[in-house]
Amino acid sequence: MLDISFMELMLVAIVGLLVIGPERLPETLRTLGLWLGRLSRSFSNVKAEIEKEIGMDEVKRQLHNEAIMEQMKRIENEVQESVDEATINPPQTNTPAAGQVDAAESGEAEEAPAADAAPANQDADQADADQSAAVNEPASAPLPPTDAELEAEFERKQRQQRSVT
Repeated sequence: MLDISFMELMLVAIVGLLVIGPERLPETLRTLGLWLGRLSRSFSNVKAEIEKEIGMDEVKRQLHNEAIMEQMKRIENEVQESVDEATINPPQTNTPAAGQVDAAESGEAEEAPAADAAPANQDADQADADQSAAVNEPASAPLPPTDAELEAEFERKQRQQRSVT
């Protein structure tokens, strides 16, 4: 903010010590600190009043709500696309191989191919269960608080501290 080096601060301190004197310097610095604190508080009060007058909290809340609505629309579009894709290209069901169909039609079905089909069906059932579990899980972790929310929380805590002191 202010580009003051250590040497410049030392020069101001030495001049202050010479002009004010060592006896009155601590009292003068204390008074200066109190005035700077009052000035800072008054600026922050004016800033808070201006933000309140122009409805800054409402604007921030509106922007946040718009961002959430946009994200919800994006998620809705993604889900709709996946549903459309699933209806256009339905998942293939387990159909017997060509050799198994011929054997079943001729009445010469063997037990060995049926035993092979059971694990395939179990794998398909497991894949369906995994897919439905993935759909039921939330798409993402909760959103972190926005800058506006963090600022509002910080200002609320500052007001509480000021009211206590």
